[in-house]
Amino acid sequence: MGFFGPLSPASSRWDSLLTALNDYVAGTRVGKYFKLAARGTSFTTELRAGTATFLTMAYILAVNASILADSGATCSPADCTPTCSLDPGLSSCPTEALRAPDPSTCVFPPVNPGYAACLERARRDLIVATAASSIVGSLIMGCFANLPLALAPGMGANAYFAYTVVGFHGGGSLSYQTALAAVFLEGLIFLFISVIGFRSKLARMIPRSIRVASSAGIGLFLAFIGLQNNQGVGLVGYSPSTLLTLAACPRTSRAMLAPVFPNGTLVPGGTLSGDVLCVGHRMESPTFWLAVVGFVIIAYCLIKNVKGAMIYGIVFVTAVSWFRHTSVTAFPDTESGDASYKYFKKVVDVHRIESTAGALSFAGIGKGRFWVALVTFLYVDVLDTTGTLYSMASFAGFAESESGEFEGQYFAFMSDAAAIVVGSLLGTSPVTAFIESSTGIREGGRTGVTAVTAAGYFFLALFLTPLLASIPPWAVGPPLVLVGVMMMRCVVEIDWGDMRQAVPGFLTMILMPLTYSIAYGIIAGIGSFIVFNAWDWARSGLRGLRGRGGETGNVDEGSKVFIPAPAAPAPASAPASTLTPTSTPCQTTFQHHVKQHFNIACNIE
Repeated sequence: MGFFGPLSPASSRWDSLLTALNDYVAGTRVGKYFKLAARGTSFTTELRAGTATFLTMAYILAVNASILADSGATCSPADCTPTCSLDPGLSSCPTEALRAPDPSTCVFPPVNPGYAACLERARRDLIVATAASSIVGSLIMGCFANLPLALAPGMGANAYFAYTVVGFHGGGSLSYQTALAAVFLEGLIFLFISVIGFRSKLARMIPRSIRVASSAGIGLFLAFIGLQNNQGVGLVGYSPSTLLTLAACPRTSRAMLAPVFPNGTLVPGGTLSGDVLCVGHRMESPTFWLAVVGFVIIAYCLIKNVKGAMIYGIVFVTAVSWFRHTSVTAFPDTESGDASYKYFKKVVDVHRIESTAGALSFAGIGKGRFWVALVTFLYVDVLDTTGTLYSMASFAGFAESESGEFEGQYFAFMSDAAAIVVGSLLGTSPVTAFIESSTGIREGGRTGVTAVTAAGYFFLALFLTPLLASIPPWAVGPPLVLVGVMMMRCVVEIDWGDMRQAVPGFLTMILMPLTYSIAYGIIAGIGSFIVFNAWDWARSGLRGLRGRGGETGNVDEGSKVFIPAPAAPAPASAPASTLTPTSTPCQTTFQHHVKQHFNIACNIE
């Protein structure tokens, strides 16, 4: 029976064909290798699950490339070209009027045309690098671990890479090439600790309140980026009195303002930075209101659990922006706009990576900032990928009830670590298992065929680089904000009544967006956690040295610190408690640990 009555002969025939196909594939070597029948699934179900997974995570192709391009990638001041002193926008200029660019300022707004062209080429390279690394990671996960999990460069880690380590247009402490070397070494270390089984133990060493707060803090950071002009909708702008204020004014109402301070040093006569101060017409930007429509589309689809919600919003806003000679066009009537439109009209193009592949350099390995970045990448990846793997395995019903172990976990741990190494060689930030894989699991995905299907879609994306490279910032901003919304759900797991957990957690969350640095938030959280718990640790250590056993007390679940209870006589009928800092309440089962600390809603992406 169908939804509206008996099935038509054509529908019955189609169902019979699908059943025959599923039975045939299940009996082949491929079906047996992926254990389709053993896991109670079918070939067509896995294909549908892989499609749903790709639709919910395909936004990473445009978003990751745009974020990493903000770092400047392999572009440098050497790519800046002479400008015309008469009018920088002139297509032709007398030789005597050409002005040599200032290497210290030409990469900052207003960006030199030559540098802007290099950034556009780098963004196309990064779209291909994102797709290629996703293909490799998803194939390894599907073929070797046989799990329905797709991989791609993770949100959060890419923001830290672009805006903190490398800095906007290379204004940070490390070059793009050196940052890739840090990711490469971090991937090798990650692979090593996965092989020896130290990975899950390392994740449990981080205080729980910091783990949860890091996810929420990165969500706030991403949302903050999505609300700005460079990578978002432009709702937030600069204010000379309050630092931030409401913006969303048209480009014609934005004023140049302050000198540029690359690397914290004032450049004499530095170029003025534009598009940061609204002088009027707030909330009248056409591109902002188009982004609002895209935001509503995505949010409504998420409310209704529509598969591919992010894609629908991005596609709508982008399609409207592709029309030229409008107030919301992505191809303005400028030299760079004409060049972008010319490339866009190719539609299909096999873009070859020209600059980002193999760009890593170990020249800055002796810098302290290099190792700070490496440790931060490792910390985020340990929490993100390990948490996602355990939570997805539990969600799919693979995890054992007592131990939390799941089939294929050894290769799963190594697959995402290997994907990080491959991604760094291609020029992208750390690759991780995506929690959006839960969409495919809800569609019935239970084997690696789901991951392989998602990899197949990423392969098709390699041929559509001209379209993906033409997605404007105001189309990318709404999904960044909504990803932040989803990452905020886990703040309820922080015990806000316990100040030893609440203060470090809050500092971790609030400092990430306000300092524009994930690392500063993590350092503040862990540092304050140590300060607030040091006294209790010292008391417990002294009692241990004195051999004072048998003292009653409690174990704080957030810090795992033993807290002595007030002395009180036990009831005559009740046995005396003998809880010590090493008693069984600290020895929670692994499954309970997974459930409490790796909740599906609290992974960093």
